[in-house]
Amino acid sequence: MFITADYFCKISSFSKGVITVLSNLRVAGLASGMDTESIIKDLMRAHRAPVDRLQQSRQLLEWQQEAYREINTALRSFRDQVFNMELQSTFLVKSTAVSNENILKAAAGSNAVPGNYTVTVHQLASGVSKGSQVSLSDERKENGAVKTLAEQFASLSGTITFELEGGNNQGSPKSFSFDTSTATIYDVVSEINNAGLGIKASYDAAQDRFFLATKTTGENQYIKVVSDDSHFLSFGGGGDSGDNALQLNLETGIAYHGRNAEIDFGDVTGLTSSTNSITVNGITMDLKSEGTATVTVASDTEAVFNTIVKFIEDYNSTVQTITDKLYEKRYSDYQPLTDEQREQLTDEQIEKWEEKARSGLLRNDTTLSGLAARMRQTMSGVVSGLDGSYDTLVDIGINTTADYMSAKLEVNETKLREALQNDPEAVMNLFTKSSETDSEKGIAQRLYNNLNYGMQQLIDKAGSYSEFSLVDNSLIGKQLEDIDTRINSWEDRLTQIEDRYWRQFTAMEKAIQQMNSQSTWLMQQLGMYGQQ
Repeated sequence: MFITADYFCKISSFSKGVITVLSNLRVAGLASGMDTESIIKDLMRAHRAPVDRLQQSRQLLEWQQEAYREINTALRSFRDQVFNMELQSTFLVKSTAVSNENILKAAAGSNAVPGNYTVTVHQLASGVSKGSQVSLSDERKENGAVKTLAEQFASLSGTITFELEGGNNQGSPKSFSFDTSTATIYDVVSEINNAGLGIKASYDAAQDRFFLATKTTGENQYIKVVSDDSHFLSFGGGGDSGDNALQLNLETGIAYHGRNAEIDFGDVTGLTSSTNSITVNGITMDLKSEGTATVTVASDTEAVFNTIVKFIEDYNSTVQTITDKLYEKRYSDYQPLTDEQREQLTDEQIEKWEEKARSGLLRNDTTLSGLAARMRQTMSGVVSGLDGSYDTLVDIGINTTADYMSAKLEVNETKLREALQNDPEAVMNLFTKSSETDSEKGIAQRLYNNLNYGMQQLIDKAGSYSEFSLVDNSLIGKQLEDIDTRINSWEDRLTQIEDRYWRQFTAMEKAIQQMNSQSTWLMQQLGMYGQQ
């Protein structure tokens, strides 16, 4: 006999050794000796059956939603590649070869014209770089502390000022002022670098030399000391270049400019660039040194071939993902486990059970089968209105496999290479042609639209992983919300039913207790009469 620990129990009195319990408390077998809690639990198990079925239905919907979203993710990834197949630049890949890569390197863009081009580099682009002509006094003391400017340079004292101009900021000088008794050479470096001039200052402690350089190249880049009364950076006009503290070969008031790169491209002479990278006629050249080299540009049919083959492989993989779900076996006897069932199984058993329960949830799904059919129709269709040699994928060696229902494709590599050699533009148009009429759209254009439509259908049905809204307005989302409402309603009803059972059993216990009490009193009375 026991009183459940889940409920607060008050004992009001003892009567002839029998416990009297208040009427509003749950009594578990106190008088009857019955395992009331187990009995009620068994009774409630039957009442909970509808809730268990609702929870199982909810779990199936969640698994189905996950499966739809996983397919949508695969479609999104494939769609990105299909988008590239819509672009003409994908099919206009060019290869380049340079006779002397010590002079330049080259890369041809999609608009480059195949041919041989003679390129002469007359001059490389450069910026301005000025450095100390001799080693300066060590910037550190014997104890390692950094010297002040006055300590490092005997010619300096008090406050020095100068104006510096440069980069490409024509006519926008910056003024600098330093107290030589406290400022160091590193303060000078920091102030110049933070001035936004387009000039980089540095100090090489190993060589004890100071450097000024423009950050980029080109004839518009320059360095100019506008004024420098203390001859810290520069020397005066016509003076000795060695009379400035930093020993820089700079004259006050003179702008020192960088220079542009200069090349001849074929019979086009005098082409210039502010950097050593220049693009001419779709060919981007990285200039390395002066001299002459030949650049050969050719259509890279092998790269286009590989791109098409990869596209077909990814198409087949995407189709396989869809068909696997369409034909996956359904094990209807394996329903999602209830909490009570899970408690009786090991983790491995649960995993194996759920693998069966998840299987086949999208079997024969009309949305997926419709998408697969549209993709198959697109890939086997004719592109109308083309002027070239090819208007179907079959024409370039891409055929449906013997298992037509799988919607997979296979590539005849020899035939595809021949098509790319014979009429690469026709192959490109087969994939990329744009039109307002669906029958005249290229294969990639149609397939991209197929995927977008299918993805939107799946989103309408199951929502999206990337949705930011807290409300799932998809079909499955609304079904889950409805089931949650029904489960909550059932839970309230079950609470009421369980409370009723407890009241009934408590009333029974009280009645038995009263009978036991009366029986005990009667036996006592009979005992007393027997003694008399």
